Amino acid sequence: MPWIQLQLHTTREHASDSEDALLAAGAAAVTLEDSADQPVFEPGVNEHPLWDLVNVTGLFEADTAMPAVLAALELILGELPSHRVEILEDKDWEREWMSRYQPLACGERLWICPSWCEPEQPEAINLMLDPGLAFGTGTHPTTFLCLQWLDRQELTGKTVIDYGCGSGILGIAALLLGAERVIAVDNDPQALTATADNAQRNGIAAERLHCCLPEDLPADSRADVVVANILAAPLLELAPQLAALLPAGGLIALSGILDSQGEAICERYSQWFDQLQRHSRDEWLRISGVKQSTTPAQ
Repeated sequence: MPWIQLQLHTTREHASDSEDALLAAGAAAVTLEDSADQPVFEPGVNEHPLWDLVNVTGLFEADTAMPAVLAALELILGELPSHRVEILEDKDWEREWMSRYQPLACGERLWICPSWCEPEQPEAINLMLDPGLAFGTGTHPTTFLCLQWLDRQELTGKTVIDYGCGSGILGIAALLLGAERVIAVDNDPQALTATADNAQRNGIAAERLHCCLPEDLPADSRADVVVANILAAPLLELAPQLAALLPAGGLIALSGILDSQGEAICERYSQWFDQLQRHSRDEWLRISGVKQSTTPAQ
C-alpha cells in the first residue's frame, strides 16, 4: 500500500512541537532528519541533541485527506513552516536495505558478506553476517578500520576481547582469522544475542566464544588482543580496565573516535601503551598500540 509523506522544514526549537502536531493530526509515524548536512557528534550524558535545521516527516495512510491534515496543523502550530506533500511509493523496505548491503573486502584476507549473498571470493575468509538490531555491518568507518587492523595481525592461538561487540563482527572476524577464543562484551543484551547468532552462522564452536555484560566479565580476565569500537568518552573512562586486560606486549585497537578526539585518547592511553598509531577514514580514527612492560598501578 502506498503512503503519503508530509515533510515540515523547521528548526531545532520547533521540532518537538512539529512532531507532536503531526501525531495529533493522524500520522502513523514521524521521523526527524538533518536538513542541512550538519553532523551531531558524541552527546554528553542525558543530552539528546538535534540539528539546527530539521526535517520532521509524518507518514499518513494513502486515503488520508491531506487538506484537512494541513488545516489541523495550522490550528495547532499557527503559520505552517515550509512543507512538502508527496506520495511515497510502496516498497519492501527490508529488501531495499538488503539490496544496498553488499560483500565488503576488509584487507587482504577478510571479507564481510551479508548472510543472504553469495561470497564474491569463496576462497577468502568470508564472515557471513546478519547484524539484526546490533551495530556493526563493516560499512561504518570505525568498524572497517578495526577489521582492517585485525586482518593484518597474527592471531593464531590467541585470546581476543571484543569490548562493545555489537553484532559480534570484530570478535567473529578474529576467530575466523585464527584466534583461539574470543570474549565478547556489550551492555546491550540484544548485541550479545546477535553476536551468538552470527557466530553460529559462521560455524564457530560455542566454547570458542563467551558473551557477557560488562559487569559479568571476570575480574581476572586476560587477553592477547583487545579491540574496543565504542566512543571517545567511554574509552577515556575505561582506559585502566582495558589496559588491565592485557599483558606486556599485548595489542590494543580503539575506534569510535573522531579525528578531533584523537589527541585526548592518545594522551590517556600513553600511560599504558607504546607505539600508538593513528589511522583515519572519513573523519574517524583507529588508534592502536602495544602494552608497555612497565605500567602504572592499575
